[in-house]
Amino acid sequence: MRRVWTVGRTLIVGVLLVAACAGSGVRSEVSPVTSDGRGPLTLATGRDLTGYLSDVLADWNRTHPAERVDLVELPEAADEVHAQMQDSLREGSRRFDVLNIDVAWTAEFAGNGWIAPVDRSRLPVGRLLPSVLDTATYEGRLYAVPYVTNAGLLFYRKDILDREHLSPPRTWRELADQASALSDKYGMQGYAGQFLPYEGLTVNVTEAIQSAGGSLTDHDGRVTVTSPEAREALDFLTSGLREGWIPQEALTYKEENSRLAFEEGKLLFLRNWPYVHALASAPGSAVAGKFAAVPLPGLEGPGTGVLGGSNLAVNARSAHPRSAADLMTYLLSEDVQRRVLTEGGLPPVWAPLYEDPALIRRYPYLPALAESVRTARVRLKSVDYEQVSLAVAAVTHGALAQRTTPAAALDRLDRELRDILASRHP
Repeated sequence: MRRVWTVGRTLIVGVLLVAACAGSGVRSEVSPVTSDGRGPLTLATGRDLTGYLSDVLADWNRTHPAERVDLVELPEAADEVHAQMQDSLREGSRRFDVLNIDVAWTAEFAGNGWIAPVDRSRLPVGRLLPSVLDTATYEGRLYAVPYVTNAGLLFYRKDILDREHLSPPRTWRELADQASALSDKYGMQGYAGQFLPYEGLTVNVTEAIQSAGGSLTDHDGRVTVTSPEAREALDFLTSGLREGWIPQEALTYKEENSRLAFEEGKLLFLRNWPYVHALASAPGSAVAGKFAAVPLPGLEGPGTGVLGGSNLAVNARSAHPRSAADLMTYLLSEDVQRRVLTEGGLPPVWAPLYEDPALIRRYPYLPALAESVRTARVRLKSVDYEQVSLAVAAVTHGALAQRTTPAAALDRLDRELRDILASRHP
């Protein structure tokens, strides 16, 4: 059973109201708790692929010399970031004050008492995309501050589709037909996502199931992966690999592998996150100026993505929760949110930025992204989500690799998910 840390006393903090645990006997790797909750901070995040966050924090440090932030970049892979954060928090460590966490981890971290609640009334709710607050809640309470949102997009070779007088695919059938015919004609690979067995595959499979009208669980928490819709979704992906318009290499792809394959001109179609746009448009990219992005296709029309992104949370054991709250306010400000997009290439959570004509000219995918975020669904909110994700990825990868049938894989997944979710909610 997981250790649950009890939140001891509530501190009223500057701009945000954060409940923080004072706790005794916890190993301290930073300065001791101060009476006013202020002092230097450590921000933990996954690897910053564009390097923008260091500059954003440097601006904070220049104006807050007594509350300087040290940035700790963990590995690129989400699973490794999760493991390192989880280990530190489970031990009751104060090593990290603020954590930039995947939206899928909010429920786990909150349910275990590792992160402190946040006062919703202090957030600029009216300026945020409507869906992002849901990713930061657990059991009706806000435990994090939305920072970056995300939804998968279909990147495609616009130059080739224009040459063939084709519109980008809106359905799976159109995607399969174009990927198969054009890959042969142009000597390229057809379509890829992230199909290595990790969280990326869980997202890809969940997107496919949702885009066929299904789900992993229903509103009451009952497992629904043996539905006809889920079967059709897994059939679609496995048939792509069997028929060859999804290359076998895709079974080893994470985000960066697949991004590089597209950027090097090997792929016609790529499912990935919006950060790809900035990197694939940079000097030296073989596809700069030759691609565009649209919402993901689905069974009979535009698909339904998985809401991604990251939230900022305060370690419940932080020595300086008031400074941590102020830092989160700064990172949620409109100026920083604009830099999240323009310097980081990441989707901000401020809704007005998606309607800014100058930004749309610079980032023409913004309208498609806004629509994708609007229709995307939040991942399963469970303290056991990490186990759920591991099961989905491991079992469905067997079907994609043709080691088992989609029907057998989904039957096995049904049993495993029931066992995982029943262990805590009998």
